[in-house]
Amino acid sequence: MLLKDRVAVVTGPAKGMGAACTLLLAEHGADLALVGRDTAAIEPVAEQVRAMGRRAEIFGCDLMDAASVDAMAKAVLASFTRCDALINIAGGRGPLGKTFWETTPEEFDEILRLNVTGCFLTMRAFAPIMIAARSGKIVNVGGTFGMRGRAGRAGYSASKWGLRGLTKSAALELGPHNVNVNCVAPGMVEGDRFDNVLATMARKEGISLDEARVKHASEYALRRISTDVDVANAVLFFASDLSRQTTGQDFTVDGGWVI
Repeated sequence: MLLKDRVAVVTGPAKGMGAACTLLLAEHGADLALVGRDTAAIEPVAEQVRAMGRRAEIFGCDLMDAASVDAMAKAVLASFTRCDALINIAGGRGPLGKTFWETTPEEFDEILRLNVTGCFLTMRAFAPIMIAARSGKIVNVGGTFGMRGRAGRAGYSASKWGLRGLTKSAALELGPHNVNVNCVAPGMVEGDRFDNVLATMARKEGISLDEARVKHASEYALRRISTDVDVANAVLFFASDLSRQTTGQDFTVDGGWVI
């Protein structure tokens, strides 16, 4: 149990990668503060954590609002008295298939606020707790479009590049306080979002969904699509002492797309 009796704060834990990461952290002994706007959607995951014998509390929060994030951090500290790991998973995808000049200023601003500002606010809120404890792990979940540009995804790509910069600067500033800050960058991950990508590809190219899947997987060295558990395993590594001497790094989980 790599995280026995530690407290992890997870944003965006309701489904997909967020749920998989939450459950794996609990499996390895962590108690969970689960954060999101839709608290009802988080409850089933919290129940699974409790069924493992670990503690799970839900905190409603608008991650794009500084006052809401600060209030959430205070509530977490009052309830758990500590924060050993902050896992930033919540985010959005932004406009799909639009050139940057077709993207509206409002769409561009929203995805930056979701994917960069939200992480900045939670890091800002929990960093003093970790500094005081002289211990902590921050794991930001980015994406491979923050490692390579992607036509039709300018807003999303810009946000994930920005998150990398935030991660690296924070790692330098928090390193002297024994706090690690790293970024996990998934490629495409099995799930509803990937199914939509396949459907769009199949429609545009006049091929079947199975053909679209094979064509998409052919872009990866391992010829397969990542799963939520693949991403969760990387998050567990960075949230645990296995990553004691690793900070400011980008860790791709993409089957070999960014090489």
